[in-house]
Amino acid sequence: MTPLDALIELLDRVAANRGATVLVNDEELRQWPTGALKALKAQKLITKTRPATNAICPGCEEECAMPVHTLPGKQGASASFIVCDKRSDINRVAVPAERLIQWQCSADLICEFIATSLGLRRSDRQTASTELWEIGIATGDKRTQMLCLQNNDEFNLVAGDKKVPLAEVVEYQASQYSLGREMIRRLIDSVSTADPRYTPSNVKREARKLDTQAMYESWRKKYRELKRTKPGKTDKWYAHQIFKIGIAQGRSVETIRKQMKG
Repeated sequence: MTPLDALIELLDRVAANRGATVLVNDEELRQWPTGALKALKAQKLITKTRPATNAICPGCEEECAMPVHTLPGKQGASASFIVCDKRSDINRVAVPAERLIQWQCSADLICEFIATSLGLRRSDRQTASTELWEIGIATGDKRTQMLCLQNNDEFNLVAGDKKVPLAEVVEYQASQYSLGREMIRRLIDSVSTADPRYTPSNVKREARKLDTQAMYESWRKKYRELKRTKPGKTDKWYAHQIFKIGIAQGRSVETIRKQMKG
């Protein structure tokens, strides 16, 4: 298995799960190429999630899939175990914590990776289809289009009426994953039926919306930070502190107050 094979395997699993979250345990990941594992984690294609609640019992050769019970330990460390109900000579079987570590991947994480790789501002618009995710506005040499991720038994990148399998676009070079930008530009420029939402005037409007959303999010982040460091103040006080710094971008204290809580 090459690092690229590892990513394509991961993409296929998420596509088979219709874009919903899939889980991969740490034990399996350790069998993947080291470079792939480092890149998947560093580029947030996989993120750590809650410990597994089921595991293969290590108590005997049967290797049964069993529920895991976890109890808090006396020194703060928890202890996990499986209760065997298959054999009379086995009761509790300890399960090392490292065997319960698992990682997750989903269509949303894949979209974030694509947007970051291409330098796109991620769209937060929800589409009517459960198998289509908007990624961000991409620019070719001739056109500008919304780039989308489509799941049709496999993941495709879609622009207007054209699409290309994601597996044909992803690359692994210099110890990291990326997308072939030239292929993306050709995809954008090949569109023959343009999405009316992304004509030049509408593109500017969409870009302004995304910029505004990013500004609001920066206010919310700062508000949460101020709440932690300066608790007990009024909303107007917090809004005024944000107003005094660059992220306010000239907006009024009242506008900031209305948007900073989300």
